[in-house]
Amino acid sequence: MWKKRQQRSSFRSTDTLIGHGGILEGKVHCDTNLRIEGSFSGEIECSGTVTVGEQSTVHSMIIADEVVIAGKVYGDIYAERQIIMTGTGQLHGNLTTGSLSIMEGGLLNGSVSMKEQPAQIKEGRQEMEVKSQDTREAG
Repeated sequence: MWKKRQQRSSFRSTDTLIGHGGILEGKVHCDTNLRIEGSFSGEIECSGTVTVGEQSTVHSMIIADEVVIAGKVYGDIYAERQIIMTGTGQLHGNLTTGSLSIMEGGLLNGSVSMKEQPAQIKEGRQEMEVKSQDTREAG
């Protein structure tokens, strides 16, 4: 007669936010996304996406899956998948990533190191190139 309530997961992922006007120093380790709208100094290690807002200043080494830069970053960045720099973004440091996108107006002072793409992506591109060559020859 009485139905038991299904237990809900006690862990629910949420984003982490360092708000506008906030100043934080130290080490941040998170399994979710991190958004910085204030100032941060230290180290960041994040399994998700790190977003640096337009008014933000970050003095940090950043290790993340993906990084979006719209503010100022002073330090080295390692992004597993990609780094996106908007027109207001500035990076003063070195970066290592699988994919890099810098929009017009973005500023990069440092070196870039691109990781090799996984074999599946390479094979897919080679197949596409072969197919496009076949269609040109046939037409």
